[in-house]
Amino acid sequence: MLFRVALAVAVLVIFVYGLVDVIRTEGRLTRGISKPAWIIVQIVLPVLGAVLWLLIGRPRGTAQPRPSYPHPTAPDDDPDFLRNLEARRRNQAEAERLKKLRDELESKAKEDGGKHPRGTDEHDTDGLK
Repeated sequence: MLFRVALAVAVLVIFVYGLVDVIRTEGRLTRGISKPAWIIVQIVLPVLGAVLWLLIGRPRGTAQPRPSYPHPTAPDDDPDFLRNLEARRRNQAEAERLKKLRDELESKAKEDGGKHPRGTDEHDTDGLK
């Protein structure tokens, strides 16, 4: 009785390990047949499918390559995003500074008797009187 339980547990462990290993492997790295075909073989022939996967289908090499992401996972990890954020902040600060200067010049012009900030009348577009 104990032998049967141990055998059932061993079959289940081999099946689950093989199936999870197939699922986690990138499709382009599988050998022999395609990844979906390996999954079907694993399900139809649990122990034999796992053994075949481990002997034939698994990619060569000891360590599986970790998936590389072409972009950072969060915006604050992206140097381009941070650079653009800093540039936007500087542009906004410059725009605010220019608006403040323009408002100061306009208020000064009003105090000086309606003269345009450049010393010409507001309606004189070419600077000639």
